[in-house]
Amino acid sequence: MSAAPESLQELVDRFDRDSFDMPKGRARVRLCVGDAAWDLEVQRNRHRFIEARSGSEPDAEIRADAATWRRAANDLPGGMAAFRAGKLTIRRNLHLGVGFLAATSGNTGPDRLTFETIKTDCGRVSTMSAGQGKPIIMLHGLGATKAEFLPTLAALAPNGWRVITMDLPGYGDTDKPFPAGYDARFFARWVIATLDALGIDRAHVLGHSMGGRVALEVGMTAPDRTDRLVAMTPSMAWIGKPGWAPFLKLVRPELGIFQPAPKGFVEGIVRRVVPGSENHYVAPALDEFMRSYLSPRGRVAFYASARNIALENPEPFWSRLQEMSPETLFIWGRRDTLVPIGFANHVRRTLPAATHVELECGHVPQLECPTKVHGAIERFLAGKPQQHGVRARSAAPLRRAAGTA
Repeated sequence: MSAAPESLQELVDRFDRDSFDMPKGRARVRLCVGDAAWDLEVQRNRHRFIEARSGSEPDAEIRADAATWRRAANDLPGGMAAFRAGKLTIRRNLHLGVGFLAATSGNTGPDRLTFETIKTDCGRVSTMSAGQGKPIIMLHGLGATKAEFLPTLAALAPNGWRVITMDLPGYGDTDKPFPAGYDARFFARWVIATLDALGIDRAHVLGHSMGGRVALEVGMTAPDRTDRLVAMTPSMAWIGKPGWAPFLKLVRPELGIFQPAPKGFVEGIVRRVVPGSENHYVAPALDEFMRSYLSPRGRVAFYASARNIALENPEPFWSRLQEMSPETLFIWGRRDTLVPIGFANHVRRTLPAATHVELECGHVPQLECPTKVHGAIERFLAGKPQQHGVRARSAAPLRRAAGTA
């Protein structure tokens, strides 16, 4: 065996196996420097560090140049800093790759980055959390995982928030029940069950895209568990159905158990949803999508979720939204081709107390304009006014004027 660089050995020496969450009970994390690679093989009660063997496939692969690995070894949180800066890449499985960096950071405090699989009344839920303070639970979009909020967690957790991101059922490392509804009410039950399992009575709820629709459902069905609510480019019930919608009724999501769409075709669709390849979070996001999609139950969840979004009956949705009580911030992308900003006008008429922020971005603002979107989120959650030019109103006077509680 060729000796691993001292920097990699130092990271492995401070690897905290007890804090390393492995949903499958084992993991192989490959650490690469140029063409050389070494594997950390981890099981419940032991781990070993060996030279990577030809033909063996890792669960996660972390790659950086020698100088970056040295900085990561010398600076306890340096690995995560290098990842956020794009100088260290993680492929295949972000849960395990980022989990390795967290388990070698040397941080043992209550605010540390933590990956955990928790048992709820609905099933097992995979979470990523960091920080201390008022809890914020974050809900990802269609085809994504909790990892889409890595930039948001890094921005908010150091500022006095307890950020909890979860894989929704059917996605990432959370259970994938079959058969199951995979509609907004189904997802909302899992969110509440997760809050129960974590011992959280009330939390801010933030959702992106499909997760934004789920966040609204949590706000409508469990207002007593919801403080403030952020819906970021949320999927909404179409008021006028697109011409292709009736054909979706003929598509049975259960067929995903047997026959996947071609991998290249699916990757092409996802690349049109997320920002360009210049963003270093994009390739790992594609990996996360494919990791779920290439499993039969993951495909069923994806197909069923997409079908339910497109076919949701608008009348009950908009009628219920009108009665929603938690103070809410809607974040829209002016260049969003999936959730057109025209939805904002319908929301303003239906929920006039809501606050709105419009940004020059597409569908994924936390990747496209992170500074602006994270600033808007923090100002809203802290009860501060938005920056000049943003339409914002106080919810309480409007609701009293309307005669509602």
